[in-house]
Amino acid sequence: MTRHTEITPTEAADRLAIRELVEAYAYCADRRDAAGQMALFTADTHFVVFMDAKDPTPSQELHSRAALAPVFDALNQYDATMHFVGQSTITALSADRAEGVAYTLAHHLTVKDGQRKLMIATLRYGDSFAKTDGAWLFSERKLYVDWIEERTL
Repeated sequence: MTRHTEITPTEAADRLAIRELVEAYAYCADRRDAAGQMALFTADTHFVVFMDAKDPTPSQELHSRAALAPVFDALNQYDATMHFVGQSTITALSADRAEGVAYTLAHHLTVKDGQRKLMIATLRYGDSFAKTDGAWLFSERKLYVDWIEERTL
């Protein structure tokens, strides 16, 4: 962890903007705003999913903002979701690039024949960010699923 005795207003603004970007991703997911969620990524983004965080081989790998549409559209299979963003740490920051890690508890509710089921995924994201035209965007997002819990409610 970096020790900050003093940071510039620009660095503070960048750190806040990146945190808001991470939170906007969850907000858009829960509102099924796929277009808004896709807009948080660079056009040439790299999105990688590891359904088993211990397996170094990705389950899915996408190479553009446009390729994200079916991933975000898949959330429509749930009656409701709630993505709770826990800690979000910026591990490196320059004027136009940054790296970070974010932790999320993703709650997915389904209701079928009056039966409610909840799937909770514990997620970690390894993020790379790029500042483009003054706005921070995801340039790479690696999603690691640490474990999944399923419950009948």
